[in-house]
Amino acid sequence: MTDTSSIPNAADRLESGVDAIHVPEPSADTEALLLKLGVVLPLVGVVLILLAYWNASDAKFVADQIPMLISGGIFGVGLIVVGLGLFIRFSLARLLRFWLARLVVEQQASTDRVVEALAKVELAVRDATTDQPVIVQVADKATS
Repeated sequence: MTDTSSIPNAADRLESGVDAIHVPEPSADTEALLLKLGVVLPLVGVVLILLAYWNASDAKFVADQIPMLISGGIFGVGLIVVGLGLFIRFSLARLLRFWLARLVVEQQASTDRVVEALAKVELAVRDATTDQPVIVQVADKATS
């Protein structure tokens, strides 16, 4: 026979596995900074595109316009894309955290209501349980 007291059960293994997991907490300051950066970068990108267009519009030759449009225009578009990506990522993260917190609160309230209802049912069953037979009268639809 083997000694079963030394073998951990599934609940103990789960608990030790959860304890071993290290999830770093997100820094609210860093997230707020990156969200603000996600708003500022597209604005800077638009300003760079407008400056590149304004500088290129004064040039008489196409060969003088192309370097200005490439340096200002493509870099501006890149800043817009990166900024929008940051903004969307951190906005969605904030929205999903709020949604999840709301879901947990609603689930807890629902669980509390179910527990209260089951307690009432249990109390009614205990009160109704006697040694005497229980007679249930059912109203007949044809006579009522």
